[in-house]
Formats: sequence, C-alpha cells, structure tokens
Amino acid sequence: MTVEKTTNDEAAAVKSAFGAENRAQLIDEYFTQQNEDEIVPPRAWAHVYRLLLWADQTTGLGHCYESDKSQPGKRWYARSLAFHDWLSTALGTTPADLAKHIDWLFLRAAEDLAAYVLRQAKQVAAKAEAQRGPYAGRGFPRPGEDPELVAIFKDELSPHLGSEPSQEGWDRLVQRVRQYLALDNKRKNLVGEGFEDVIAQVLKRTCRRDDIQIHTRRALHDLPGFNRARAGDKPNKVDVAVIRPEARTLVTAKWSVRADREKQFITDFTDYVNAESDRKPFEYVFVTNEFDPARLMRACEQLVGNGLMFKHVVHISTDAIKATYARAADGKDDSASIRRVLQHIDEGRLIGIDKWIAGISASA
Repeated sequence: MTVEKTTNDEAAAVKSAFGAENRAQLIDEYFTQQNEDEIVPPRAWAHVYRLLLWADQTTGLGHCYESDKSQPGKRWYARSLAFHDWLSTALGTTPADLAKHIDWLFLRAAEDLAAYVLRQAKQVAAKAEAQRGPYAGRGFPRPGEDPELVAIFKDELSPHLGSEPSQEGWDRLVQRVRQYLALDNKRKNLVGEGFEDVIAQVLKRTCRRDDIQIHTRRALHDLPGFNRARAGDKPNKVDVAVIRPEARTLVTAKWSVRADREKQFITDFTDYVNAESDRKPFEYVFVTNEFDPARLMRACEQLVGNGLMFKHVVHISTDAIKATYARAADGKDDSASIRRVLQHIDEGRLIGIDKWIAGISASA
C-alpha cells in the first residue's frame, strides 16, 4: 500500500466517522436508548449536553469556556468548577463521574474510527516489514517509534511497574497517545455541523408536531418564500430552518461565538431580508452554548434598523448560565455584562432551549 493511498484511506475514514451520515446514525442510536418520557422539551438541554459537551483535557471539567482562559488561577476556572458542579447535579451524577455521561457523540465516532485503524493495522504492518526487509539488522527506526516520549513514560512509570514492557508495548502506547491527541482535533466537526444536527434532531423529537419541517444546511432559495440567489452568487445555506404553517424560522446555530461570526449574523440577516419573496415576516433565531457574557449581551441587544435582529436568543441552558455566573465578582471586569445577561434572562430576551421548543410546540 503506497503512502498516498494510506493517507487517503485514513482521511476517508476520518470523514466517514465524523461525517454527516454517521452522525445521523449515531444520534438515532442515542435516542433509541432514551426513555420516552425523557424526550420532552424540559429535557432538551440534557440531550444536547450528553451528546456534545466534553471535559476539557487540561482541567478535567465540563467545557464551558475557552480552555486557555479556564486554567487554575484564572477567573474562568472558578466558573468552570461552578458549571461542572451544576451539570453533574442536574444530570444526576457526581463531579468525578460526569465525563462518563457526556461527549457521547464524539466518543462513539472515535470508536468507529479506532475500529477502522485496528482493521488496517495488521495489513499495514505486514507491508511495512516487507519494505524494510532489505535493511534488516541495521537498526533502522521502527514506524511510529518515539524514544523521547517512551523515555518520559519510563521515568514516570518504571518505579510502579513489576516488569519492563516490551519495545512493541511501548510503541503501541505511543501510538495510542498520538491517536488520542489527534482525535481531539476532530471535535470541531462535532461542534460545527454536529451542533446543527443535534439541535434539529432534539427539536424534531421533542416538539412532535406533524405539520413541521426541519432542515439543516439547506440553501435559502430551497426554503418556501425565498428567491434564488443571483447568478454567480454563492448560495446562502441556513444552519437550521423550521417551517410550519404559522411561521418560518431561520436559525443560526453556533456552539460558541467569535467576532467574525457576529459580523456574519448581520450579513446573513440582510441576505435573508433581500431574498424574502412572500412579503411575510420570518423569524431569525440564534441558538448557542456561548458563556461569554459580553458576546451574549451583544447578541441579545443587536439591532437592525430600529428593531432587534434576533426574534429569540436561545441558550442551551439559562440555568447553567446562572450557576456559572454565580462565581462572578461584582464590580470587577465583566460583572456589568453579566448583570445585563441575567437581566435579559429575567425579562425573557435570553431563553433556554426548553422554552424555545415549548413555544414552537404550543404555537400550533
């Protein structure tokens, strides 16, 4: 097997494991394991967190904010502890065991990829040995060999080992560590399109309306009441679209928010307004798991013309926000924006995904 073919096969395996088709199958599998009385709007947040939320590798805590700003000693470490405490209690587990109850989708996709790697390992190893044959006995490095990493393992583990593992054993350990670290980079596939898929499936399964259509990543002009883009223009795809007799809802679903995304919201909304052809209002909704108070505040207060741009700003759990912000120190740094966010929650401007879905269900 050539290096190029091996690389292409591995890339295809990653795409298959973390791609849309496998995600859909895994989400179906997840819901078949749930009790029917748990698939309701008040538990929508729990399904999103069980499927997508993960434990930060460096802190071991449920991820609610940027890792580099959530390290011990920093403000968001205290808040991450508060979020971890709230979530473990809300999911009915202990802080020590929370990681076993979240990250379901990523771990299952990783299992599928690992199974592929194991199936290919023996075949690749046999071919590699044949290629190395002419150089036998000359001490050529073995594939995957990493003496420096093995030395670190030995320094830390040797005092605790009853016997020295074989060199092949060390090599397998190195490969498993590398695979573990590399896999975490694939998480962006799941907090991008995977977030859209999970929101759509949770909405579809908890809303239970026969007259509702839910689409993910659908071109705007394929939705009712919107014109086709002009020739040469790139089609504008909507993250999630909720179509029902009484309303059309266009959803931008972002796990977290960056400055460039905030600008894109306005651009997208302008495109939607310009493409609307039925002369009827539509709803523009933002669904997120962002915890940064300034970003949430700006989303809630963003104006277009004289009105608020988003019909609703929806967070996976406003209870999680309240628990996390309880660790904020009044009068310092971001406490002003925190107070504004909490006010938006109290006034119903920022709502949880449970209330949003319940509203869609009740509007039939």
